Amino acid sequence: MTAGLLVSVPPVLVGIAVGALAAVVGYGTGSVNPASIIARIRHTDLRTVGSGNPGATNAARAFGWQVGVLVAVLDILKGFLPVLAFNLLGAPVAGMVAGFAAILGHVTSPWLRGRGGKGVATSLGAILAVQPLWAVPVLVVFLAVVLVTHRIGLASVSGALMLVPASILIHDRPAEVLFANAIAALVVVRHRRNIVEAVPPH
Repeated sequence: MTAGLLVSVPPVLVGIAVGALAAVVGYGTGSVNPASIIARIRHTDLRTVGSGNPGATNAARAFGWQVGVLVAVLDILKGFLPVLAFNLLGAPVAGMVAGFAAILGHVTSPWLRGRGGKGVATSLGAILAVQPLWAVPVLVVFLAVVLVTHRIGLASVSGALMLVPASILIHDRPAEVLFANAIAALVVVRHRRNIVEAVPPH
Protein backbone atom coordinates (compact mmCIF):
# COMPACT_ATOMS: atom_id res chain seq x y z
CA MET A 1 0.00 0.00 0.00
CA THR A 2 2.84 2.39 0.82
CA ALA A 3 4.45 1.69 -2.53
CA GLY A 4 1.13 2.46 -4.21
CA LEU A 5 0.90 5.80 -2.44
CA LEU A 6 4.43 6.71 -3.49
CA VAL A 7 3.68 5.83 -7.10
CA SER A 8 0.49 7.91 -7.04
CA VAL A 9 2.28 11.13 -5.99
CA PRO A 10 2.31 13.48 -9.03
CA PRO A 11 5.82 14.24 -10.34
CA VAL A 12 5.07 17.97 -10.07
CA LEU A 13 4.55 17.66 -6.31
CA VAL A 14 7.73 15.64 -5.98
CA GLY A 15 9.60 18.35 -7.89
CA ILE A 16 8.17 21.08 -5.66
CA ALA A 17 9.09 19.12 -2.53
CA VAL A 18 12.65 18.53 -3.73
CA GLY A 19 12.98 22.20 -4.73
CA ALA A 20 11.74 23.32 -1.32
CA LEU A 21 14.21 20.99 0.39
CA ALA A 22 17.00 22.35 -1.82
CA ALA A 23 16.09 25.92 -0.87
CA VAL A 24 16.13 25.11 2.85
CA VAL A 25 19.42 23.18 2.65
CA GLY A 26 21.07 25.84 0.52
CA TYR A 27 19.92 28.78 2.61
CA GLY A 28 20.88 27.08 5.85
CA THR A 29 24.35 26.27 4.54
CA GLY A 30 24.88 29.73 3.10
CA SER A 31 23.74 31.51 6.25
CA VAL A 32 26.72 30.22 8.23
CA ASN A 33 29.37 32.95 8.01
CA PRO A 34 32.99 31.76 8.50
CA ALA A 35 34.40 35.30 8.59
CA SER A 36 32.17 36.30 11.50
CA ILE A 37 32.86 33.06 13.37
CA ILE A 38 36.63 33.53 13.07
CA ALA A 39 36.28 37.20 14.06
CA ARG A 40 34.27 36.27 17.13
CA ILE A 41 36.88 33.71 18.15
CA ARG A 42 39.47 36.49 17.83
CA HIS A 43 37.30 38.94 19.79
CA THR A 44 36.91 41.25 16.80
CA ASP A 45 33.81 42.82 15.29
CA LEU A 46 34.23 42.87 11.50
CA ARG A 47 31.59 45.59 11.28
CA THR A 48 34.18 47.98 12.70
CA VAL A 49 36.97 46.92 10.33
CA GLY A 50 37.53 48.21 6.80
CA SER A 51 34.34 48.00 4.78
CA GLY A 52 32.45 46.40 7.66
CA ASN A 53 31.60 43.49 5.38
CA PRO A 54 31.73 39.94 6.87
CA GLY A 55 33.53 38.42 3.90
CA ALA A 56 36.92 37.16 2.76
CA THR A 57 38.34 40.54 1.68
CA ASN A 58 37.56 42.22 4.98
CA ALA A 59 38.75 39.17 6.93
CA ALA A 60 42.07 39.49 5.11
CA ARG A 61 42.28 43.16 6.16
CA ALA A 62 41.62 42.27 9.78
CA PHE A 63 43.61 39.05 10.20
CA GLY A 64 45.97 38.68 7.24
CA TRP A 65 45.78 37.08 3.81
CA GLN A 66 45.97 33.52 5.16
CA VAL A 67 42.70 33.97 7.03
CA GLY A 68 41.22 35.73 4.01
CA VAL A 69 42.06 32.74 1.81
CA LEU A 70 40.58 30.34 4.38
CA VAL A 71 37.34 32.33 4.52
CA ALA A 72 37.19 32.50 0.71
CA VAL A 73 37.60 28.72 0.40
CA LEU A 74 34.89 28.09 3.02
CA ASP A 75 32.55 30.56 1.33
CA ILE A 76 33.15 28.87 -2.03
CA LEU A 77 32.32 25.49 -0.50
CA LYS A 78 29.05 26.91 0.85
CA GLY A 79 27.93 27.47 -2.73
CA PHE A 80 29.55 24.37 -4.22
CA LEU A 81 28.49 21.58 -1.86
CA PRO A 82 24.69 22.08 -1.85
CA VAL A 83 24.65 22.10 -5.66
CA LEU A 84 26.89 19.04 -5.80
CA ALA A 85 24.69 17.15 -3.34
CA PHE A 86 21.54 17.57 -5.43
CA ASN A 87 23.43 16.93 -8.67
CA LEU A 88 24.54 13.59 -7.25
CA LEU A 89 20.90 12.86 -6.39
CA GLY A 90 20.00 13.41 -10.05
CA ALA A 91 18.22 16.73 -9.47
CA PRO A 92 20.32 19.40 -11.24
CA VAL A 93 17.57 22.03 -11.27
CA ALA A 94 17.10 21.56 -7.52
CA GLY A 95 20.87 21.92 -7.29
CA MET A 96 20.62 25.36 -8.88
CA VAL A 97 17.89 26.26 -6.40
CA ALA A 98 20.18 25.14 -3.58
CA GLY A 99 23.09 27.13 -5.00
CA PHE A 100 21.13 30.36 -5.35
CA ALA A 101 19.59 29.85 -1.92
CA ALA A 102 23.10 29.45 -0.48
CA ILE A 103 24.07 32.81 -1.96
CA LEU A 104 20.93 34.39 -0.53
CA GLY A 105 21.71 32.82 2.84
CA HIS A 106 25.18 34.32 2.72
CA VAL A 107 24.02 37.86 1.91
CA THR A 108 20.99 37.86 4.26
CA SER A 109 22.26 35.66 7.10
CA PRO A 110 19.74 35.57 9.96
CA TRP A 111 22.66 34.95 12.33
CA LEU A 112 23.96 38.41 11.37
CA ARG A 113 20.51 40.03 11.50
CA GLY A 114 20.31 40.06 7.72
CA ARG A 115 23.69 41.72 7.25
CA GLY A 116 25.71 39.12 5.39
CA GLY A 117 28.53 39.29 2.88
CA LYS A 118 28.31 40.29 -0.77
CA GLY A 119 28.10 36.76 -2.11
CA VAL A 120 30.99 36.70 -4.57
CA ALA A 121 32.87 33.64 -3.29
CA THR A 122 29.67 31.70 -2.62
CA SER A 123 28.49 32.56 -6.14
CA LEU A 124 31.76 31.23 -7.53
CA GLY A 125 31.24 27.97 -5.67
CA ALA A 126 27.72 27.56 -7.07
CA ILE A 127 28.96 28.39 -10.57
CA LEU A 128 31.74 25.81 -10.37
CA ALA A 129 29.21 23.14 -9.43
CA VAL A 130 26.63 24.06 -12.07
CA GLN A 131 28.78 24.93 -15.09
CA PRO A 132 32.55 25.08 -14.39
CA LEU A 133 33.35 26.59 -17.80
CA TRP A 134 31.61 29.83 -16.81
CA ALA A 135 34.33 30.42 -14.24
CA VAL A 136 36.99 30.88 -16.95
CA PRO A 137 35.70 34.12 -18.55
CA VAL A 138 34.38 35.34 -15.20
CA LEU A 139 37.78 35.01 -13.52
CA VAL A 140 39.61 36.46 -16.52
CA VAL A 141 37.44 39.59 -16.43
CA PHE A 142 37.69 39.78 -12.63
CA LEU A 143 41.50 39.63 -12.65
CA ALA A 144 41.80 42.09 -15.55
CA VAL A 145 39.66 44.68 -13.77
CA VAL A 146 41.59 44.17 -10.51
CA LEU A 147 44.89 44.76 -12.32
CA VAL A 148 43.60 47.90 -14.03
CA THR A 149 41.54 49.50 -11.26
CA HIS A 150 42.77 47.80 -8.05
CA ARG A 151 39.12 47.69 -6.94
CA ILE A 152 37.80 44.31 -5.79
CA GLY A 153 34.19 45.51 -5.75
CA LEU A 154 34.26 46.80 -9.31
CA ALA A 155 36.02 43.63 -10.44
CA SER A 156 33.35 41.53 -8.76
CA VAL A 157 30.59 43.40 -10.59
CA SER A 158 32.42 43.04 -13.91
CA GLY A 159 32.93 39.32 -13.37
CA ALA A 160 29.28 38.88 -12.43
CA LEU A 161 28.11 40.68 -15.57
CA MET A 162 30.31 38.35 -17.62
CA LEU A 163 28.08 35.51 -16.42
CA VAL A 164 25.28 36.72 -18.69
CA PRO A 165 26.98 36.16 -22.08
CA ALA A 166 28.87 33.14 -20.73
CA SER A 167 25.64 31.39 -19.74
CA ILE A 168 23.98 32.19 -23.06
CA LEU A 169 26.90 30.69 -24.96
CA ILE A 170 27.47 27.72 -22.63
CA HIS A 171 24.56 25.90 -21.03
CA ASP A 172 23.05 22.43 -20.89
CA ARG A 173 19.49 23.52 -20.04
CA PRO A 174 17.57 26.84 -20.17
CA ALA A 175 17.34 26.95 -16.36
CA GLU A 176 21.11 27.51 -16.23
CA VAL A 177 20.76 30.82 -18.10
CA LEU A 178 18.14 31.99 -15.58
CA PHE A 179 20.37 30.83 -12.72
CA ALA A 180 23.38 32.76 -14.05
CA ASN A 181 21.37 35.93 -14.68
CA ALA A 182 19.88 35.79 -11.18
CA ILE A 183 23.36 35.53 -9.65
CA ALA A 184 24.65 38.41 -11.78
CA ALA A 185 21.73 40.62 -10.72
CA LEU A 186 22.18 39.77 -7.05
CA VAL A 187 25.93 40.47 -7.07
CA VAL A 188 25.39 43.80 -8.87
CA VAL A 189 22.73 44.85 -6.34
CA ARG A 190 24.98 43.90 -3.44
CA HIS A 191 27.78 46.04 -4.94
CA ARG A 192 25.66 49.09 -5.79
CA ARG A 193 27.72 51.21 -3.40
CA ASN A 194 30.93 50.20 -5.21
CA ILE A 195 29.34 51.09 -8.54
CA VAL A 196 28.33 54.54 -7.29
CA GLU A 197 31.82 55.17 -5.92
CA ALA A 198 33.37 54.16 -9.26
CA VAL A 199 31.33 56.74 -11.20
CA PRO A 200 33.26 60.04 -11.33
CA PRO A 201 31.33 63.10 -10.07
CA HIS A 202 30.05 65.49 -12.71
